[in-house]
Amino acid sequence: MTEALTPEAATPETMTSGPARRESPPSMIERMTLILDAFNGPTARLTLEDVARRTRLPRSTAHRILDQLVKQRWLAHHSFGYGLGQRALGLGGQDGGHGKIREAAAPLLHELQVTTGLVAHLAVLDGAEVFYLDKLGGRLAASVPSRVGGRAPAHCTALGKAMLAWLEPERVDALLSAGISRFTSRTIGELGTLHQELHRVRQRRGLAFERGESYPGIACVAAAVRGAEGPVAGISLAGDIRAPLENVAPLVVTAAREASQILFPGSAPGARGRRGGPPARSSAGEGASWSPETMNRLLAVDGRGDWM
Repeated sequence: MTEALTPEAATPETMTSGPARRESPPSMIERMTLILDAFNGPTARLTLEDVARRTRLPRSTAHRILDQLVKQRWLAHHSFGYGLGQRALGLGGQDGGHGKIREAAAPLLHELQVTTGLVAHLAVLDGAEVFYLDKLGGRLAASVPSRVGGRAPAHCTALGKAMLAWLEPERVDALLSAGISRFTSRTIGELGTLHQELHRVRQRRGLAFERGESYPGIACVAAAVRGAEGPVAGISLAGDIRAPLENVAPLVVTAAREASQILFPGSAPGARGRRGGPPARSSAGEGASWSPETMNRLLAVDGRGDWM
């Protein structure tokens, strides 16, 4: 006769009939860690099914823990999946409004990345630097040396120039009072030249470009997310320096405009105007589908067609 199991020996695992199943991690902390480890990079986006498959946790268990991690901002949940949140990215529990910006821009970045295959960024201006809030890149992500939670000089990035263009010239001077440095042979190294470039950005309806200014071999196009008080963030697409970014530039402007409308419904960007900047006007019509002729005029406003 088979010896009966004692109460101490009887467990759910030993009482289960059929093939042996993998024992789940014994503690909640280990299960949470297992889920966070499933996100193998700051740009990873996973569905509930992806998480359950990678962790081999029951779907119901994974869903319950995911909800808790979202509530505590270790993860963020969007319509297209889960991603690392403010705490996991080292941005802190109190994000100073960055969470709202990320939430508004997330589906727009996703659409930009899927549509173009390029690397989509979201960043805010922090002093003389841009601070990256999000990055979606697919297979190209590793080729663009940016990271969520990282920083880059504003004067040599398309994101930075897109936001600086909508500040008062005196504010730009104050932010860059320590001087601007060259990082490549194409970097703008003089404040006067930078102001000329910011003027061209405004003439191009807010489109900012850079080719190899911050990193050799990388090109980028960006536009600012704006409210009545000025720029609050920037959205960009980046890729190889040979990428025809002029073809995707209208998509970037459209995404920035839509993010502005989500964050500031009923508010016209730049409504109060800026001394030295463009006249106040509604965003209606900005970022619409532009013809090749319109793009050519925008990209050649300096008379040289130079859209670095």
